[in-house]
Amino acid sequence: MAEPLLLPGQALLVGLGAIPGAWLRLRIVNHFEPIVPRKHWGTFTVNLIAAFALGLVLGLQTSGRCQPAAAGASPLMLLIAVGFFGSLSTFSTFAVELFTTVQRRHWGEALLLALGSVLGGLLVAGLGYGLGLAEGLV
Repeated sequence: MAEPLLLPGQALLVGLGAIPGAWLRLRIVNHFEPIVPRKHWGTFTVNLIAAFALGLVLGLQTSGRCQPAAAGASPLMLLIAVGFFGSLSTFSTFAVELFTTVQRRHWGEALLLALGSVLGGLLVAGLGYGLGLAEGLV
Protein backbone atom coordinates (compact mmCIF):
# COMPACT_ATOMS: atom_id res chain seq x y z
CA MET A 1 0.00 0.00 0.00
CA ALA A 2 1.35 3.39 -0.96
CA GLU A 3 2.18 5.91 1.75
CA PRO A 4 -0.20 8.91 1.82
CA LEU A 5 1.10 12.14 0.30
CA LEU A 6 0.46 14.02 3.55
CA LEU A 7 -0.03 12.61 6.99
CA PRO A 8 -3.00 14.01 8.95
CA GLY A 9 -0.75 16.26 11.06
CA GLN A 10 0.97 17.57 7.95
CA ALA A 11 -2.35 18.31 6.24
CA LEU A 12 -3.45 20.18 9.36
CA LEU A 13 -0.33 22.35 9.22
CA VAL A 14 -0.99 23.20 5.56
CA GLY A 15 -4.60 24.06 6.38
CA LEU A 16 -3.67 26.19 9.38
CA GLY A 17 -1.20 28.13 7.25
CA ALA A 18 -3.67 28.49 4.38
CA ILE A 19 -6.35 30.24 6.43
CA PRO A 20 -4.39 33.42 7.22
CA GLY A 21 -2.77 33.38 3.77
CA ALA A 22 -6.12 33.38 1.99
CA TRP A 23 -7.47 36.01 4.40
CA LEU A 24 -4.48 38.28 3.77
CA ARG A 25 -4.88 37.86 0.00
CA LEU A 26 -8.50 38.95 0.26
CA ARG A 27 -7.57 41.95 2.41
CA ILE A 28 -4.76 43.09 0.07
CA VAL A 29 -6.78 42.64 -3.12
CA ASN A 30 -9.76 44.47 -1.62
CA HIS A 31 -7.49 47.23 -0.31
CA PHE A 32 -6.00 47.83 -3.77
CA GLU A 33 -9.34 47.65 -5.59
CA PRO A 34 -10.31 51.34 -5.13
CA ILE A 35 -6.72 52.50 -5.70
CA VAL A 36 -5.87 50.74 -8.97
CA PRO A 37 -7.90 50.77 -12.19
CA ARG A 38 -8.56 47.01 -12.19
CA LYS A 39 -8.80 44.40 -9.44
CA HIS A 40 -6.19 42.18 -11.05
CA TRP A 41 -3.37 44.50 -9.96
CA GLY A 42 -4.10 43.47 -6.36
CA THR A 43 -3.78 39.83 -7.41
CA PHE A 44 -0.57 40.75 -9.24
CA THR A 45 0.79 42.25 -6.01
CA VAL A 46 0.04 39.25 -3.78
CA ASN A 47 1.47 36.87 -6.37
CA LEU A 48 4.75 38.80 -6.45
CA ILE A 49 4.92 38.95 -2.65
CA ALA A 50 4.35 35.19 -2.45
CA ALA A 51 6.90 34.47 -5.21
CA PHE A 52 9.54 36.51 -3.34
CA ALA A 53 8.74 34.81 -0.03
CA LEU A 54 8.78 31.31 -1.52
CA GLY A 55 12.11 32.09 -3.20
CA LEU A 56 13.43 33.26 0.17
CA VAL A 57 12.25 30.06 1.90
CA LEU A 58 13.82 27.93 -0.86
CA GLY A 59 17.08 29.88 -0.52
CA LEU A 60 17.07 29.36 3.25
CA GLN A 61 16.43 25.65 2.76
CA THR A 62 19.14 25.35 0.11
CA SER A 63 21.64 27.15 2.34
CA GLY A 64 20.88 24.70 5.16
CA ARG A 65 19.32 27.28 7.49
CA CYS A 66 15.83 25.80 7.10
CA GLN A 67 16.22 22.04 6.99
CA PRO A 68 13.54 19.66 5.76
CA ALA A 69 12.58 16.92 8.21
CA ALA A 70 14.03 13.46 7.69
CA ALA A 71 10.66 12.12 6.51
CA GLY A 72 9.83 14.95 4.09
CA ALA A 73 8.96 18.59 4.44
CA SER A 74 9.54 20.25 7.80
CA PRO A 75 6.52 21.43 9.80
CA LEU A 76 7.62 25.04 9.27
CA MET A 77 7.80 24.54 5.50
CA LEU A 78 4.33 22.99 5.44
CA LEU A 79 2.83 25.75 7.58
CA ILE A 80 4.53 28.77 6.01
CA ALA A 81 5.64 27.87 2.47
CA VAL A 82 2.91 25.46 1.38
CA GLY A 83 0.04 26.70 3.54
CA PHE A 84 0.45 30.44 4.02
CA PHE A 85 2.28 31.52 0.87
CA GLY A 86 0.55 28.88 -1.24
CA SER A 87 -2.84 30.35 -0.37
CA LEU A 88 -1.61 33.95 -0.52
CA SER A 89 -0.76 33.51 -4.19
CA THR A 90 -3.35 32.48 -6.73
CA PHE A 91 -2.69 31.24 -10.23
CA SER A 92 -6.33 30.50 -11.00
CA THR A 93 -7.44 34.06 -10.21
CA PHE A 94 -4.56 35.40 -12.30
CA ALA A 95 -5.62 33.20 -15.23
CA VAL A 96 -9.28 34.27 -15.03
CA GLU A 97 -8.39 37.95 -14.66
CA LEU A 98 -6.02 37.73 -17.62
CA PHE A 99 -8.72 35.97 -19.63
CA THR A 100 -11.30 38.67 -18.89
CA THR A 101 -8.79 41.38 -19.80
CA VAL A 102 -8.22 39.67 -23.16
CA GLN A 103 -11.99 39.27 -23.62
CA ARG A 104 -12.37 43.02 -23.17
CA ARG A 105 -9.70 43.44 -25.84
CA HIS A 106 -7.43 45.43 -23.55
CA TRP A 107 -4.40 44.02 -25.35
CA GLY A 108 -1.73 46.24 -23.84
CA GLU A 109 -2.96 45.69 -20.30
CA ALA A 110 -3.23 41.93 -20.88
CA LEU A 111 0.32 41.80 -22.20
CA LEU A 112 1.61 43.86 -19.28
CA LEU A 113 -0.27 41.68 -16.79
CA ALA A 114 0.94 38.41 -18.36
CA LEU A 115 4.57 39.40 -18.82
CA GLY A 116 4.71 41.31 -15.56
CA SER A 117 3.31 38.37 -13.63
CA VAL A 118 5.55 35.72 -15.17
CA LEU A 119 8.78 37.70 -15.54
CA GLY A 120 8.19 39.72 -12.39
CA GLY A 121 7.45 36.53 -10.47
CA LEU A 122 10.67 34.94 -11.70
CA LEU A 123 12.65 38.06 -10.85
CA VAL A 124 11.34 38.43 -7.29
CA ALA A 125 11.56 34.66 -6.64
CA GLY A 126 15.21 34.86 -7.72
CA LEU A 127 15.79 37.88 -5.49
CA GLY A 128 14.22 36.06 -2.54
CA TYR A 129 16.29 32.97 -3.28
CA GLY A 130 19.49 35.01 -3.45
CA LEU A 131 18.64 36.71 -0.18
CA GLY A 132 18.00 33.30 1.40
CA LEU A 133 21.44 32.14 0.29
CA ALA A 134 23.16 35.29 1.56
CA GLU A 135 25.51 34.81 4.49
CA GLY A 136 24.59 36.52 7.73
CA LEU A 137 20.85 36.64 6.97
CA VAL A 138 19.80 34.21 9.69
